[in-house]
Amino acid sequence: MPLNLEIKVALKSLAHAESLLRKLKIKKAKTLIQKDVYYINKNGLLKLRVEGDSNVLIRYKRDEKGKNRWSNYELLTLTGKNPEKYLKNIFDIEAVVQKNRDLYLYKNTRIHLDKVKGLGCFLELETLLMDDKEDAKKRFDFLVKELELDTVNQIRKSYRDITIEKQKAKTAK
Repeated sequence: MPLNLEIKVALKSLAHAESLLRKLKIKKAKTLIQKDVYYINKNGLLKLRVEGDSNVLIRYKRDEKGKNRWSNYELLTLTGKNPEKYLKNIFDIEAVVQKNRDLYLYKNTRIHLDKVKGLGCFLELETLLMDDKEDAKKRFDFLVKELELDTVNQIRKSYRDITIEKQKAKTAK
């Protein structure tokens, strides 16, 4: 399974992060409109990512408690008529997350500037392990520093978790 080193931070706005990316001469690769459907799964997280006509089932496990957030993941591209409807008949849905994602790429690191419906703005880094963990950490730490990311207040949970917490809080009122 591929391995990523990850961080997620909340942003008041995307403008400052965009200016830092311009300063580093890191250009936006593309804007993505994504819908992530999270299913109940006992072994890590399982989500269907719907992006235009593309449907990818993503299974991953991430260390949310350790010093570094390493994530193992597997991707399965689905074809056929309406994979979302098909999976709905097999799995119970936990949460649905919709976002606009500006994707930037830098030395095998995906930089996401996300506007998540109902949750706000976030920046995520996903540095792919290429050689060894030390090399990935070096590339990751460079971007954390240059993008002025607050590692102390990083968010150690998925958008799924944040969405579920928000729904529970709304229900409790």
